[in-house]
Amino acid sequence: MCNKHQNHGSRQIKSVSLRFRILRYQIDIKMEHRAGFVSILGNPNVGKSTLMNALIGERLSIITNKAQTTRHRIMGIVNGDDFQIVYSDTPGLLTPNYKMQEYMMQYVSTALKDSDIILYMVECGETAYNEKVVESLTQSGTPVILIVNKMDIATGEQAIATISHWKNVLNPAKISCIPALHGIHLAELTTSIAELLPVSPPYFPKDELTDRPMRFFVSEIIREKILLQFKKEIPYSVEIVVESYKEKGKMTHIDAMIYVERESQKAIMLGHKGEAIKELGTKSRLAIEEFIGQKVFLSLSIKVQKDWRNDDSRLKCFGYGI
Repeated sequence: MCNKHQNHGSRQIKSVSLRFRILRYQIDIKMEHRAGFVSILGNPNVGKSTLMNALIGERLSIITNKAQTTRHRIMGIVNGDDFQIVYSDTPGLLTPNYKMQEYMMQYVSTALKDSDIILYMVECGETAYNEKVVESLTQSGTPVILIVNKMDIATGEQAIATISHWKNVLNPAKISCIPALHGIHLAELTTSIAELLPVSPPYFPKDELTDRPMRFFVSEIIREKILLQFKKEIPYSVEIVVESYKEKGKMTHIDAMIYVERESQKAIMLGHKGEAIKELGTKSRLAIEEFIGQKVFLSLSIKVQKDWRNDDSRLKCFGYGI
């Protein structure tokens, strides 16, 4: 009898021990840290920058209604207790017409190679795509999440047709339908992304928001105001270099040079009696102050650099190809 009771007790202990090990294993699985790089791709002006800003909760990418607003690959980092998502906003897909656009598409190629997940963004009703990019994407085996934007203004038939088309083109792992401007379903999208990330320690410190320095964002803010204020070729022919950024007490002093390609563009940007550059300076200063949370003294100058968009050495000085 004693042996039977001892055997029964031993089985109970083994059973409890097994359940404990299973529970511990389940906890370990749940607490595994996931991290990876997630690039946002799509045609120009479909809402990629708006989406990234919404996902990270900060306005890192400039936004206008003009195509080719994004020129560089901009990273924004989102952290959770058990995940880190490193988002990349990339230039819109296009066929390059000059050297600068070639560099822009190199950022896209790099994103395709080193991303753990691709968010491919389209507008509801959109069907056009870059065949080379889609071919590279499907061959890479990288998981794709299809993001269908502007679903709030689409009919049911448009939504069904759009999803069906892109399922055939991309064979996405998941599909998310959102109105990007309103932030609906972004929590669910973040969860879906985190679940697809590989198990990995974080790539950046948990308190880091981006890999770009403050000077970069200041130059982007100025360029955004140029895109909004000026028309025709001006917005696409300018580059901004922050030559000086100094914090002095409660005031930040910034000197920025605006490069254009022709004297006629410089004249337009200056405006009658300097009114246009003054307006640009005021708008830029206010936006920079809001971004950095400090008063700003901003000095803007304009310089002609002929045909800089096709000049390799000048483009590298401006940070392209880095």
